Amino acid sequence: MCGIIGIVAGASVNQSLYDGLNVLQHRGQDAAGIVTCQDGRLHMHKCSGLVRDGFQTHHMLELVGPMGIGHVRYPTAGCASMAEAQPFYVNSPYGICLAHNGNLTNAEALKRELFRDDLRHVNTDSDSEVLLNVFAHELQRLGKLKVDAEDVFHAVSQVHRRCQGAYAAVAMITGIGIVGFRDPRGIRPIVFGSRMSAAGPEYVIASESVAIDTLGFKLVRDIEPGEAVFISADGTLETRQCAEHWSHAPCIFEYVYLARPDSIIDGISVHKARMRMGENLAQKIRNTWPGHDIDVVIPIPDTSRSAALQLAYELGLKYREGFIKNRYIPRTFIMPGQALRKKSVRQKLNAIDLEFRGRNVLLVDDSIVRGTTCKQIIQIAREAGAKKVYFASAAPPVRYPNVYGIDMPSAEELIAHDRSEEEVGKMIGADRLIYQNIEDLIDAAQRGNPDITVFDASCFTGRYVTGDVSPDYLERVAALRSDEAKLDRSGDINTLTDLNAVVG
Repeated sequence: MCGIIGIVAGASVNQSLYDGLNVLQHRGQDAAGIVTCQDGRLHMHKCSGLVRDGFQTHHMLELVGPMGIGHVRYPTAGCASMAEAQPFYVNSPYGICLAHNGNLTNAEALKRELFRDDLRHVNTDSDSEVLLNVFAHELQRLGKLKVDAEDVFHAVSQVHRRCQGAYAAVAMITGIGIVGFRDPRGIRPIVFGSRMSAAGPEYVIASESVAIDTLGFKLVRDIEPGEAVFISADGTLETRQCAEHWSHAPCIFEYVYLARPDSIIDGISVHKARMRMGENLAQKIRNTWPGHDIDVVIPIPDTSRSAALQLAYELGLKYREGFIKNRYIPRTFIMPGQALRKKSVRQKLNAIDLEFRGRNVLLVDDSIVRGTTCKQIIQIAREAGAKKVYFASAAPPVRYPNVYGIDMPSAEELIAHDRSEEEVGKMIGADRLIYQNIEDLIDAAQRGNPDITVFDASCFTGRYVTGDVSPDYLERVAALRSDEAKLDRSGDINTLTDLNAVVG
């Protein structure tokens, strides 16, 4: 999960890119980067951590030019280091920068092809650099001094032919323009918008519609699976379906957790999808637990609020805010190590005792991945005086790794893997655990856009929509994505040891 943005305008775009990345900060907090173009020269700045901390006035003054792209990153298979901060750049041909959200499932094979056949060197472990080099090579093969929209669309069609997996990307070709494109199954989100200025039409491409809204652009639509949108440096927009075969299977976890509730993805309001998750979860409680003794429904802020509010309404129960969130602590799901997640939960949430004391409480969260966070939250609720603590997940059990750009680790690190719901409930310390049914989750999203008949729900079902994910591949992913492997790669294994000592 990363956030991407690209803008072509009649004036400098540095402030708009900065503002857009701040809006997309929830999609990644490990690193950020912006590159702009003016008069055939590129200007780039990257930083670790948050956008607001890594971009100072002197950086912004150097990011001149009327077009540019930006990226916020969180690490999946790669390491959390500045070497893999995006956008990536290659000088040949033309000078191309690329920012990418997703994961290529055939990245290792492509890396070998690029070295052996295309004579290109990939310098990091990031599949985004692989994607950039494939795109650059396909443009270079044309042998032209200057490319146009037709050439860009041809290169994207070759990317679709060679690359497998999930990718939503923006690429800037120096002095030529910006292209946004999406994999032929549309797994990761990407949208574009427009506005008129005194200089003429201006365009933006971004991961979520909320970035378009806040920048004062009007949402045009999502980029379709397999489609490319090219915006020339002079502000001309062209679109083309570049995939021979395409279907639509967006990631359903975007609606569960990843996206902001004020975004609309593939025609589906994230907020309304989450409300329907709460509605369906309430119906399950009616059917399976008609004599419940729940006194109050309390959400785990922030992503579960829409679901919890609707659940309480449907069941005729009190809804209360019982936790105060420290907004200066990053989202624990996307923190780089399990020990750091454990340490951060009590810093992140504090209970309002009077909402818990003497009550049977139903806590509602968007999902349960590793189980570490919800276990600690349940303990906090008990310490605040709750008589009983029930736990509801707006999503089904997460039992399988995600290989399309979300950092859901090896199956063994997922608490629900090879465990029943009752076993998970005991492990997290809940008096009762209620999971959403997969059919109800799909219904909650699909009611927003009935034209989408398939969602990627692989982390719940183990069925991978690209059809190329083998047990051997999952083993390699597990070796790369485990928390210990990440800390090993970052040279920070002592941190894991030290923090485990602190948190027990």
